Amino acid sequence: MINRLAAVVLVSLLGACAGAAPSEAVPDQAAMVSDGRDIAEAQCAACHAVGSYGDSPNASAPPFRTILTRYRANVLEEELIAGIQVAHPMPEFQFNPQGTEALIAYLQSIQERSPAP
Repeated sequence: MINRLAAVVLVSLLGACAGAAPSEAVPDQAAMVSDGRDIAEAQCAACHAVGSYGDSPNASAPPFRTILTRYRANVLEEELIAGIQVAHPMPEFQFNPQGTEALIAYLQSIQERSPAP
């Protein structure tokens, strides 16, 4: 019985490993989006509406659910890593690549969809 159980566990582990490349350490999308939401709430919510509804606390700060209508995701990602420079007063910050990737994943998950014609 124990040998049979060990064989089942071994086959399961080998099957799981076969599907992923050894250097592939990509977190699942749900975890990435959750991390991005945490970053947005901690770093950005004082000025921006960071959820899928509501007004921004600072009227001149665009809601995050519309931000990708103003910026392409890849450009915004590069600017966040470099330390985004904008015309209005904004706290100085710089995200690491992993945090930026998570924030972009979150932004993409909450974008308002254009109404169908």
